[in-house]
Amino acid sequence: MNLNELTPEQRAQLAKEALEAEKAKEIQKENDRQAYKELVSGKVDELFPSLEKLSVQLGEAKKHVYDEFSTALSMKRDLYNIKDSQNSHAFMNVKGDRRITLGNNTIDNYDDTVDAGISIVKEYISSLARDENSRILVDTVMRLLAKDQKGTLKPSRVMQLRQMANKSGNARFIEGVRIIEAAYKPEQSKTYVRAEIKDANGKWRSIPLGMTEA
Repeated sequence: MNLNELTPEQRAQLAKEALEAEKAKEIQKENDRQAYKELVSGKVDELFPSLEKLSVQLGEAKKHVYDEFSTALSMKRDLYNIKDSQNSHAFMNVKGDRRITLGNNTIDNYDDTVDAGISIVKEYISSLARDENSRILVDTVMRLLAKDQKGTLKPSRVMQLRQMANKSGNARFIEGVRIIEAAYKPEQSKTYVRAEIKDANGKWRSIPLGMTEA
């Protein structure tokens, strides 16, 4: 179509039709967006009750497992002198191909006295920075005293500090580490249940018990 051959009226009509087509396209797009929102909303409302029911069933199943193993846990503590501080317990069938583990995750935590212990250790270590060897020791200890992103010391690093303090024989160093260890107050978080079965190759394979693992 040669626009130059059109009359002003025809050009105006053509522009009007193009504008109306663009408006119709925008209206259709908005309608499609609304239809999408209604589809999503409907599916959420439709599926949510079944997921809530599944959550309740999982919680009840977890409680049932703990209740059923409560006697076994009590016997295990008595027979093997197991401390209540043990974080997990694995139970296996006689055949050795099925295993259920009960436990709880632990969050590392320290009370406010940990900073006093850290200060003592830093004070002692800083006094040693006289030569290259002592500076290396200082750097190593400082790295072990570094807190993670959550502002917490790693217990494994404190154990390394304990070994270094004992090896040094310095009473001040040992005192600082002892204060840090005494400040350790771990918190138990959520309990868990894991079920595993051995496959044909003799390797343990987890049985999915959550929506993420399934």
